[in-house]
Amino acid sequence: MPAPADKTSRSQPAKATAPAQSGGGLGSKLPTILSALALLVAAVSAAGWFISSRKAPEPAAAPAAAAGLPAQAQYMALEPPFVVNLAASEDGPHYLQVEIQLVTRDTNALANLERHAPAIRARLLMLLAQQSAADIADRAGKERLQKEALEEVQKLMRAETGNPSAEDLLFTSFVTQ
Repeated sequence: MPAPADKTSRSQPAKATAPAQSGGGLGSKLPTILSALALLVAAVSAAGWFISSRKAPEPAAAPAAAAGLPAQAQYMALEPPFVVNLAASEDGPHYLQVEIQLVTRDTNALANLERHAPAIRARLLMLLAQQSAADIADRAGKERLQKEALEEVQKLMRAETGNPSAEDLLFTSFVTQ
């Protein structure tokens, strides 16, 4: 037996539906079209990202490893910059400000360098403060200091870890006054 609502809907004649708006052309559908277009662009972008992120590694990387190239260098900045009074001289006080970065190719060594950074800074501060302005005025003096600083870091790291850890030491800024 049909429900009373069914009787009501069958007994009433169907009414013709009027258009929602007068002039219901492209202007009323424009927001819907733009939304659909934006959704399509987002979907295509997401699919492109997904496909590109799942790519296999570049084949050029394998020949580089086979050619015997060293591992990628990793840099550790010793921050903040070192600022020291230089050894006394006849023409008054002099200062040195230097930024130093350590170079390694081993991630374990990098972690050890970071762990022992306070001890490294202390040793380098002592070494830098022993210098005179005349000793580091030319390139040869700066290179000598750079070599001594690397040896100081490696000596400390050998004592702490059994490994020199730092492959190189770079002066990335060097200012005397």
